[in-house]
Amino acid sequence: MDRIVTIPQTPVTKCQAPRPTRSASSASWIAFRALLLRDLVVLRKNLGAFIPRTVLQPFLLVFIFLYVFPKIGTSVGGSGAAESGFAAVLIAGTVGLSIMFQGIQAVALPMVQEFGYTKEIEDRVLAPLPVWTVAVGKVAAGAIQGLIAAAIVFPVAAVVHVREIQVHLTVHWPILLTMLPLACVMCAALGLTFGTRFDPRQVPVLFGIIILPMTFLGGTYYAWTTLAPVKVGAWSWLQTVVLANPLIYVTEGFRAALTRSPHMHLYAIYPVMTGFCALFMWLGIKGFRKRVLS
Repeated sequence: MDRIVTIPQTPVTKCQAPRPTRSASSASWIAFRALLLRDLVVLRKNLGAFIPRTVLQPFLLVFIFLYVFPKIGTSVGGSGAAESGFAAVLIAGTVGLSIMFQGIQAVALPMVQEFGYTKEIEDRVLAPLPVWTVAVGKVAAGAIQGLIAAAIVFPVAAVVHVREIQVHLTVHWPILLTMLPLACVMCAALGLTFGTRFDPRQVPVLFGIIILPMTFLGGTYYAWTTLAPVKVGAWSWLQTVVLANPLIYVTEGFRAALTRSPHMHLYAIYPVMTGFCALFMWLGIKGFRKRVLS
């Protein structure tokens, strides 16, 4: 008689899929920080080009107007107290101009190349995060570079002058500490808009038709309040036209933060700059998505 052998059976377990180690939002945040860190590492390695590019233009402006002109007997803005007032106006305008140029140079020009022949933007959009956050990362990197540029330019602009000209600067810290990040983000967002709207063949058009008028009509060399005498009839037309220029609010904001000179009211500067930030960010992200997905 054959024996019946029973084989013990092990319980069957269901095969479970491995659980994700992190959420989608956490992965996106890690990728965002990695892209931002990459831009900062590239900046650190290119400090030899970044510092001269940042310092040269404001240094030449202040050197010519506040050192060379007085030495050769050519007064700018008047003489005595008026000349010192012009020096304070110029330094505040130079800081604002440097931030705007840095936002364009740090965001717009590299992006034009990345969308052009280098195609580097394709590597960035493969990161595990939404496309719009890649554009925001470019703005954040450009804003940080703008802050660094302001920290470098202000000491240079404040010390280059002759003994006869006393630069009267009065730092209003609450205004300065709020104006700096707002101006840097706005100018970086402007760079994002330019970078997504122009191709490499149109870069000369960008500087010749847009950047140059913005520079001369942006209040770098004069305060907005001094444009009131430029009139047609009773209308101060130039004072009205320059209100479309975002740079005028940056320079007037730094004039309020660094001097006691007459300037545009802060209740107009802050809301308009915030509105420009939102507008340029929206236009830039829209153009970025269109360029990436096309």
